[in-house]
Amino acid sequence: MLSNAPDFRHRARLIEKMDQPCSRDDLRACLRDIARLNRWIRADRSLFNWLGSLNLSSVAQRLRILDVGCGNGDGLRRIERWAHDRNLAVDLIGLDISPDVVAIAAELTPPTSSIQWIAADVFSYVPPRPIHIVVSSLLTHHLADIQLVRFLQWMERHAALGWFINDLSRAAVPYHFIRIFARLARLHPFVQYDAPVSIARAFVPADWQTLCAAANLTEREVSIQRFRPARLCVARRKPQ
Repeated sequence: MLSNAPDFRHRARLIEKMDQPCSRDDLRACLRDIARLNRWIRADRSLFNWLGSLNLSSVAQRLRILDVGCGNGDGLRRIERWAHDRNLAVDLIGLDISPDVVAIAAELTPPTSSIQWIAADVFSYVPPRPIHIVVSSLLTHHLADIQLVRFLQWMERHAALGWFINDLSRAAVPYHFIRIFARLARLHPFVQYDAPVSIARAFVPADWQTLCAAANLTEREVSIQRFRPARLCVARRKPQ
């Protein structure tokens, strides 16, 4: 466990255990508990609010959504159910740089699902067909600032309708809360360590303003919004 709180004025440079070599069993258990935690706090409601605000029924072709850093696929499977409930025809792609993560996502996905799982680095991935929407959840705090700017530019090039980043807000209260809660809930030891580290590596609005400006995105083009608990989301809705 972490003994000293970081300086919340700046993004911490701590390394998460998930970003280091580990067994597939540990990775599977860790991703399972992250998905459980996200469901408990309804962390994806901000994404679905944003998706619901788009005029997706007007898209003349099948809607193509790419989830970058898909984890165990829980988020994309929820999008699939959301689209099914609204009679939206969708092609869903889950992308992750780790082959182990992609294998775990595939094994947790029912055979009736049409989600495609791909192991690749997003910066070398060339979508075979145009992508309408790019989403990511709890990915960007793993990236260095220079990678983040590159990722924003990549999404801006490839997402025809827009993109949505769902990540964490850096602050002392959520840092200490999740540090205690993860231990009380007996989440996987990786999650007990990584959850507060993720908060320390996360963002405040000024960070995103600087990053978006570096990616040549104006304040009018992006929305930076807080959601409770401890979420800071960045959205881009392109003119249709």
